[in-house]
Amino acid sequence: MRIKIVNVGEPVLRTAARPLHPEEIGSSRTRELIEHMRETLADAPGVGLAAPQIGEPLQLAIVEDRVEYQANLTEAELAERERRPVPFHVLINPEIQLLSSPDTSFFEGCLSLPGFVGMVPRARKVRVKALNENGEPIRIEAVGWYARILQHEIDHLKGTLYIDRMWSRSFCSVDNYNRLWKSKPTSELLQAFHPRTDGTGRDANLSGKSPEERNDETATDRHRSTS
Repeated sequence: MRIKIVNVGEPVLRTAARPLHPEEIGSSRTRELIEHMRETLADAPGVGLAAPQIGEPLQLAIVEDRVEYQANLTEAELAERERRPVPFHVLINPEIQLLSSPDTSFFEGCLSLPGFVGMVPRARKVRVKALNENGEPIRIEAVGWYARILQHEIDHLKGTLYIDRMWSRSFCSVDNYNRLWKSKPTSELLQAFHPRTDGTGRDANLSGKSPEERNDETATDRHRSTS
């Protein structure tokens, strides 16, 4: 059964999801939810879906990047993005560790923000520890586009959307992206959209950071100014 994907503005997308308890993981309800999410993701289509996107505030996400989703990219574009097919898998109660700086930027979209994209700086390499649908521990080390997908979906479980991390100047409709920016080399996109600095070498809009990280940095700056 396909489930309606909720759009930005719904409180569930801005609330930290709760972990699944051990007795919930193997339950018939969770198995059905995973199957419904898989059907919904394939119908969209998309490469990842988190439970909050269908109104369920649970630490549960699915990922699948099929070969056919990459058909409109050239070999050069696939190589630059380090994008390869990723088989379907489930992430329950995931923990993520960035293994590189969040300095690799590409356009991203989101099923909960249909019709728009923006350039988002992400870590090129990550490590994820989670449970699968059987409650068994799994460990993933991902690079390139797979790492980007994992960061995007796990952000959803924390109430964070890509628009919180994107370079705000790059935000545009999918139509305008396809018409104006899709064929541009990355170097030109960086020149057009990279955030201006505030004179100290830092990005003026703290790009690539979630609201929580921005608040932490603001609080630190205030402390420094009064100490």
